[in-house]
Amino acid sequence: MKKKVVVKIGELTKKHNISLRELSRLSDVRHAALSELSNGKRESISFSHIERIAEALNISDIREIIELVEGEGKAPNDMIF
Repeated sequence: MKKKVVVKIGELTKKHNISLRELSRLSDVRHAALSELSNGKRESISFSHIERIAEALNISDIREIIELVEGEGKAPNDMIF
C-alpha cells in the first residue's frame, strides 16, 4: 500500500487550544500557508516551517507535526501528500 505524509496542523491547533491565526503569530508562518496546509490546498511544507512550528509550540518530536501513514485515509484538518 502507498505511504502518505500527513501534516497534522488541525491536530496541533486542537491539542494546544489555539487558532490558526495564533499559530501563525507564534511561529511566524503566514496564516495563508497554515490555512492551505490545514485545508489540503498546499502540496508541500518547508523544513523551516516545521522548525518554526516546533519552536513555537515547544515540540521536540517531529512526529507531532508530520506523520507517515499507510493508505488513503486521513483525519479531518490534516494534509496528506
